[in-house]
Amino acid sequence: MGMTDTMKVGWAGIGKMGAPMSRRVLEHGHSLTVYEPLPENRAFIVGLGANVAHSLADLAASSDVIVLTIPNDAILRQLTLVPDALGDVMQAGQILVEMSTVSPEISAEIAAVLEPKGVAYIRAPVSGSTVTAASGGLSVMVSGQEDAYRRITPLLESVSAKQFYVGQGEEARYLKLVVNAMVGATAALLGEALTLGLKGNLSVETMLSVICESAVASPLIAYKRDLLVKRNFDPAFSVSQMMKDFDLILDTAKSDHVPMYLASMIRQQYEAAFAEGLAEKDFFVLFEQYERLAGIAPEMRPDTEPKIGTRKTG
Repeated sequence: MGMTDTMKVGWAGIGKMGAPMSRRVLEHGHSLTVYEPLPENRAFIVGLGANVAHSLADLAASSDVIVLTIPNDAILRQLTLVPDALGDVMQAGQILVEMSTVSPEISAEIAAVLEPKGVAYIRAPVSGSTVTAASGGLSVMVSGQEDAYRRITPLLESVSAKQFYVGQGEEARYLKLVVNAMVGATAALLGEALTLGLKGNLSVETMLSVICESAVASPLIAYKRDLLVKRNFDPAFSVSQMMKDFDLILDTAKSDHVPMYLASMIRQQYEAAFAEGLAEKDFFVLFEQYERLAGIAPEMRPDTEPKIGTRKTG
């Protein structure tokens, strides 16, 4: 990579995804200044060579491009649209790259503030987990001004393996919701199907071995295979995070008058999991919810079968 490719990058939000992503920016030779309220999150990235900005004005002053990886619309509003936030302090020629899962509605509000000022606004939500973020294997969906997208391609390449440019406006926001609707629904569909199989004396392991070689195999199911077999529901992505995404999906569908029967129903299944105290479990925990509904107690599971083709004897 030539020196001309390196940029002065500002980054707000060094959390679960922001930490591994911003680290890759440093590793690719870009300079990095971070704005992050939690000292422990700051310490990690400063130890690797990042500078600290103590205000959004500082962040803007030291950056050509500012990247945001934050949890939700409310925090995005605080960072961009209130007085003295990025909407006020960014200058013509700078680029804001917003990589979180947020509503198309707030995204359009930000565009309306930044674009008249000559600040390019790139919507770049990502698909992938914290593990894929650490290895640089994320996919990024991008919409916004195409020339600005071209300028930040080296930056996007440092944090992702695949980049999809999909339009000038909020297309990337919609696409992220499309993907997440299918991700959240997969947990529900698979959980329901596996529960039926348990009643037929199949182990989870046997079913997943076959499913992963069938026409309905998916990288997502393959990725969740061990978690389901071992029933380790430590969150890669939690029930409460999925509820937030389904709220965005359904709010957007409502304002656009798109009927989404399945998404509405699945949103209620996550609500039931939340009510059972599973808010911070991995969203594939819906499987255990289905088992309970089917009256399968833990000791009734045929999980302990050693191999395909063998049966427990009474």
